[in-house]
Amino acid sequence: MNNKLDRLQDIKIENFIWVIYIGIIILSWTANSKEKKFILYNDEKSRKEYQQLMVLIFTILLIIYYYFTKSSYSDCKELTTFDSEKKKILTYASYIGSLLILISGIIFLGIAITDDKIDTEIAFN
Repeated sequence: MNNKLDRLQDIKIENFIWVIYIGIIILSWTANSKEKKFILYNDEKSRKEYQQLMVLIFTILLIIYYYFTKSSYSDCKELTTFDSEKKKILTYASYIGSLLILISGIIFLGIAITDDKIDTEIAFN
């Protein structure tokens, strides 16, 4: 029973994260319009706003990616010798995937912070 309650709590948190993703999509759309304005009119203010939005977006994403990586790691630690090999493989695969996404988030945030000429196209997936 406790496992069901834990899973329901996870779903509640994931639903909240989906709302955050909707906000990120809106921020990304706004960032694209700033980037477009910079490209078309060489508007320095738009470039700065674009970069600030990208840093904000990838900071939020990094927090989300960290949450999922930590959750996947906890799932790995909770595995027992009685769990099936399939469950073990899938749990470890989920952790590795989450960790790689976290690493990509760190890289993208680094690009967003350092690319002050916005020469590099970055996007979250």
